[in-house]
Amino acid sequence: MVDIRKSYVIAATSAVSLLEEPAVSAAWDKPSALTEFSVAGLAGHLAHQIVRVRDVLDSDGADHEPIELLEHYSRSPWVEAGLDHETNVGIRRGGEAAAADGPAALIERTRALLDAQITALPAEPADRVVHVKWSGWALTLDDFLLTRLVELVVHADDLAASVGVETPALPPEVIGPVVELLARLAVHRHGATAVIRALSRAERAPATISAF
Repeated sequence: MVDIRKSYVIAATSAVSLLEEPAVSAAWDKPSALTEFSVAGLAGHLAHQIVRVRDVLDSDGADHEPIELLEHYSRSPWVEAGLDHETNVGIRRGGEAAAADGPAALIERTRALLDAQITALPAEPADRVVHVKWSGWALTLDDFLLTRLVELVVHADDLAASVGVETPALPPEVIGPVVELLARLAVHRHGATAVIRALSRAERAPATISAF
């Protein structure tokens, strides 16, 4: 069984190493591979996933009933919202703000946060519930870390593609849970037949089975 906490630490450590790539700082003010995101803003958004973990670890979820992951994504407005939706505009602004004082400062802050989490996460109870205050509901800590795992893996690929470096290679204990969750979300959104056809029958495949 995969230890999501260890998988998160591996992915987050890899993300910080990617932020340290000279190609990232060299392209800091250039457009990224994501529409309306600069490289700086995308780097800030990638680093912000580690900030979010700090935020939920500081929360008190004891009085909240956690919801399931599929419900979490179904409730989240950004999943199917357009680029101009206020949620997605806010996400881009948040990334730019996180990166406003430059790559060195972003890396230093993010690495310090991760170092603290490497110590803190193993000590958290197995059934820890966290309140995701910016969403208004609660998840188990491990489910929340799985959502961050997806963000780290997907946006590390975005950032690597943006600056012309190889996407970081990650082990099965990171990639496996990400692929599994994305597949579950794609089935939930498009139906099992569409996903099966996309993976096995190109002639009958839908145009997209994107999970988001």
